[in-house]
Amino acid sequence: MPFTPFHIGPGLGFGLLFSKYFDIAALLVASVAVDIEPFSILLFNLNYPLHGFFHSFLGGTLIAVLVSAAAYYLRDATRKIMDVFRLGQRSSFKKILWSSIFGVYLHILLDAPLYADIRPFYPFQGNPLYGLFSAGQIYTFTGISFIIGVAAYVFMVRKNAARKY
Repeated sequence: MPFTPFHIGPGLGFGLLFSKYFDIAALLVASVAVDIEPFSILLFNLNYPLHGFFHSFLGGTLIAVLVSAAAYYLRDATRKIMDVFRLGQRSSFKKILWSSIFGVYLHILLDAPLYADIRPFYPFQGNPLYGLFSAGQIYTFTGISFIIGVAAYVFMVRKNAARKY
């Protein structure tokens, strides 16, 4: 995905539609955390593939574990921030870990069809997902996911406000 923010749409959509199963904050952070790799490569002008180890399921799993540990450690502060958006949740480490893994894997699955240099099944060579979907299809999916996420957010906020009265 050439623009990391496109990954927020699916994270938001899945996170809000299935908030019972996902920690929304962990899912959103994990959905974009994978792109720390290409950002660092560009920022420091490194001689390394733009979509390297962390764009694989193995490397992504490491990112998911790190995001989970940070999210669990910061859960009280995160809950306060999420409460501002009326999305407060109580989460277990298991829910945070599942959300992080889902977010990272979703990121990889959205990038792999677009970039030949991704090796999603590292240490195996190649990318069997490359070309499976067009950029237009993936952008459409991420855009629709974002719209669904915003609609779900509005619905949740209104539903929660109605309960207070």
